[in-house]
Amino acid sequence: MLQWTLGKWLPEDWFNKLSSLSKGIFWILPCTDDFCRLDLRTVSFAVPPQEVLTKDSVTIMVDAVVFYRIFNPIVTVVKVDNANQATQMLAQTTLRNMLGTKSLTEILVDREEMADHMSRILYDATKEWGIKVERVEIKDVKLPSSLQRAMAAEAEAAREARAKVVAAEGEMNASRALKEAAVIMSDSPAALQLRYLQTLSHVAAEKNSTIIFPIPVEFASLLSRS
Repeated sequence: MLQWTLGKWLPEDWFNKLSSLSKGIFWILPCTDDFCRLDLRTVSFAVPPQEVLTKDSVTIMVDAVVFYRIFNPIVTVVKVDNANQATQMLAQTTLRNMLGTKSLTEILVDREEMADHMSRILYDATKEWGIKVERVEIKDVKLPSSLQRAMAAEAEAAREARAKVVAAEGEMNASRALKEAAVIMSDSPAALQLRYLQTLSHVAAEKNSTIIFPIPVEFASLLSRS
C-alpha cells in the first residue's frame, strides 16, 4: 500500500484530513513533497541471540521472533524516523531487561508467560508510533556446556536416588508380606508342607543339573527340637 505525506512541516491534524481523502491520483511536487511506501501487512523479524545474565547469575543466550504490523501509517512516518529499526532495537533491549529479572528455572518453564509479557511491553511502547506488536515467541535458550553437564549429572543423581527409594520400599513391603505369610504358615503345618513341595516343583522345572533330596518337614522340625 502507498502512503504519502505533503510536507513534513504541516500540522498533524492536516495529515489526518489528508488520509481521509478518496483514492485517486495525487501529484507529488519535487523538492517539497516526500513519498513513503509502507507495508501494512504483518511483518516478522528475528531478534539476534542476546547474552543475558539471569537473576541467579547464570549466563545464557536467548533469541526470539517478533510479529508486528503498522496500523497508523501517518503516525509511523511522522513520529519516528525508521520504524522497523526502532522496533527491532526496542525488542532486543526489552528481551535483555525482562530476562535479567528472571531465574534460570523461570525462563525454562514459563516461556509462554514471558512471551506474552514481552508482547504487552512492546505494544505499550510502539503504539505511539502507529505500530502494533501482535505476537512474540522465544525460540531457543542456549546454556553453557559446563552448566548442561552439571544439570545432566544432577538429574541422573536425582533419578538414582528415586530408584533406591523405590527399591527400599519394595523390600520393606516384601518383608512385611513374608512375615504375614510366615505367621499364617506357622499355624498350619499342612500349608508349610504344600509350600515346600511347590518350591521343589518350581526348582525341578528349571531343567538344571542340581540334585535335590527332599526332606520331610516333620523330620526337619524334629532335628531343630533336638
